[in-house]
Amino acid sequence: MREETEDKKEDKEDEMTTRQKLAQIIISSILLFAAFLIERSNPGLKMWQKLLIYLFPYFAAAFDILKEALEGLLEKDPLNEDFLMCIATIGALLVGFVPGGSPQFPEAVFVMLFFQIGELFEGISEEKSTRSISGLLDIRPDTANLFKDGEVKIVDPEELKCGDIIVIKPGEKVPVDGTVIEGSTSVNTVAITGESLPRKALIGDQILSGCVNLNGLVKVRVDKEFGESTASKILDLVENAGSLKSKSEKFITRFARIYTPLVVLAALVLAFVPPLFVGNFADWLLRALTFLIVSCPCALVVSVPLAFFGGIGKASAEGILVKGGNFLDLLAKTDTVVFDKTGTLTEGVFKVTDLHPDQIDKSELLHLAAHVERYSTHPIALSLKQAYGNENDGCYVSHVEEIAGKGVKAMVQGKEVCVGNSSLMESLGIKWIGCSGSGTIVHVAVDGKYAGHIHISDVEKKDSYEAVKKLKKLGIRNLVMLTGDREDVALSVAKDLDLDGYKAGLLPDGKVNEVEKLLHDKDRKGSLAFVGDGINDAPVLARADVGIAMGAMGSDAAIEAADVVLMDDKPSKIGDAIKIARHTLRIAKENIVLALAVKFAILILAALGLAPMFLAVFGDTGVLIICVLNSARLLTGRSENN
Repeated sequence: MREETEDKKEDKEDEMTTRQKLAQIIISSILLFAAFLIERSNPGLKMWQKLLIYLFPYFAAAFDILKEALEGLLEKDPLNEDFLMCIATIGALLVGFVPGGSPQFPEAVFVMLFFQIGELFEGISEEKSTRSISGLLDIRPDTANLFKDGEVKIVDPEELKCGDIIVIKPGEKVPVDGTVIEGSTSVNTVAITGESLPRKALIGDQILSGCVNLNGLVKVRVDKEFGESTASKILDLVENAGSLKSKSEKFITRFARIYTPLVVLAALVLAFVPPLFVGNFADWLLRALTFLIVSCPCALVVSVPLAFFGGIGKASAEGILVKGGNFLDLLAKTDTVVFDKTGTLTEGVFKVTDLHPDQIDKSELLHLAAHVERYSTHPIALSLKQAYGNENDGCYVSHVEEIAGKGVKAMVQGKEVCVGNSSLMESLGIKWIGCSGSGTIVHVAVDGKYAGHIHISDVEKKDSYEAVKKLKKLGIRNLVMLTGDREDVALSVAKDLDLDGYKAGLLPDGKVNEVEKLLHDKDRKGSLAFVGDGINDAPVLARADVGIAMGAMGSDAAIEAADVVLMDDKPSKIGDAIKIARHTLRIAKENIVLALAVKFAILILAALGLAPMFLAVFGDTGVLIICVLNSARLLTGRSENN
């Protein structure tokens, strides 16, 4: 069994911190109420005595903030929100001792209490975000059932090697990626793909780590070791996502570094310069303290990163892995989407799409072609056999001869059957009939006479139509397909899906060149996203503003090079990712505008002496709570359309 992870320890520490904050708030509130009653019942108390009774609720609320402020001073980072809050509240406690000053004892405690309430809301929201992602990523089991020498042994999944056989029982999580070799079942893939409907897993099917086996006992051959399996890669991708900051987050960090020293300097000027001309130092000191309270940038520093963290969590819950907040930023501004064809917009496998018999019926045409190709492993042969589906029907096949670059000839039930391209037909002197459709045309001749042809092509994913529809609805102005396939095939797919353009016959460097042209298009105003799945797509995925890879069947190279991974290979998820990104960016901007507008308004009022300390508390802690709750909407609400 693996030891408890650092993440779980951190979660427990966060939970303890939240409980501590709540206990502080309750104890301090009780002590504040008691101090208020004592002051009211003893009107003759001296100033120092009042200070003494209010110090108890103050220190109950502020001891950890005071500690953080002291640590900031020792680490030469004094201008943080803890230090500003301590200076402001200690000043409020002492302002009554300044000649002409009015006591602010309850106000000082209230300010610290409300600051702690804001910290509490921040902690709860962050815990919720973390639990949302941690719950999604709690997909790796601690044990695996290794089948060896006829026995089942419970082992650590990290001990499994490629080629090992494991047993997965109903209700268990799949520990590593593998292939079903015995049994059948249904698996819940929601943690990997976000798809709620179970998927069947039959012999020969791939089964991904992190899925849950629902009802059947299966034996699985290990294809990837624990660290290389899907669940481990997802965990690594999401855990590292926070290291890449968005432009909005970087702006807030830079803004806080400039903003905080400026407002501290402004507060010092407000406290000491006006009294030199108009006197009444106590009044101006109180204005400066109020100015300090409202100036804390914590609403911005906390809520904007929290919005992007929530956006990443929301996307992960829907089977979309975003490797950093900066890619959410770019996704939100996407106006050009470039697709690979095979495996991205199409299924990536050949299928029989039409039969055109001549002299014989359709079933006989397919029957003869499938039997001639019985022993071939070529993708076209596999598609013929799959379409026929009855190889072992007792039909006798002999004298199989492969003709390089042309096709196959064999005897089927005493008939000479030739299956191949037009070159084969011409070499045999057989007049063949053309077909205008795209894809591959397989001609069939029986005993020297033309028998018809079979249309085989890589069919579009049903989801591709929905993907294009969603993207156009979102206002994406340019949808382009780049493929190494033939011109007629590319034209057919582009026309069927209503794409804005395409380029065919491209090698990997050709795709990069085409993307370079699109990146330098003077009409392009937003980001360019490229969507692919193969090893040959890795260079162009890395070159695009945003690389989007198919995660289920995509190559490791493509997933590594991409910035966003779609775990269920559905291109319609691109539209969902853009919606989530736009929603995230909108919430981050709402937080910035709200916080700055309220703060600057109250800062002006504080400088004019029109803002009581309670209003300053709202300008800091109240705005923080509103912004944090606004960011938390990402974890509970649906993504908006624009």
